[in-house]
Amino acid sequence: MNVLPASLQLSTPYSRSALRSLTAATVLWLASQSSLALEINQASEAELDGLKGIGPALSGKILQARENGPFQDWADLMRRVKGIRPKSAEQFSGAGLTVNGASYSPARSARPARSAP
Repeated sequence: MNVLPASLQLSTPYSRSALRSLTAATVLWLASQSSLALEINQASEAELDGLKGIGPALSGKILQARENGPFQDWADLMRRVKGIRPKSAEQFSGAGLTVNGASYSPARSARPARSAP
C-alpha cells in the first residue's frame, strides 16, 4: 500500500535506484563540506580556538603576529609564532588549518640549512 499520491510515486525500479544514488551522493557531499579547511590568514579567534591544540594563548599569538602581515607559508608561521613547530604544524594541518591554502608539508616548510664557512 502506497501512501504517496500517484503523481509522487516512483514508477520504475530505475527511478528508485536513481533516487537512492542521488541521496547517497548528497549525504557524501554534505559530509565532505563539514571538514572544510580553515585559512589561518582569515580565521577568527573563535575559529582558531576551535582547533584541537590551539587555545586562547596560542590563538592570541597568531592574531598578534598576523597584525604584521599575512603568513606567507608554514615556515613563516613557525618563525613568527612561538609555540608552533613542525610537530604541532602537522597536527594543526591534519585538523584542517592551511596557510595560503596549503596544508603543512615538512619538505616545503624545511628551514634552509646553514652553509659551512
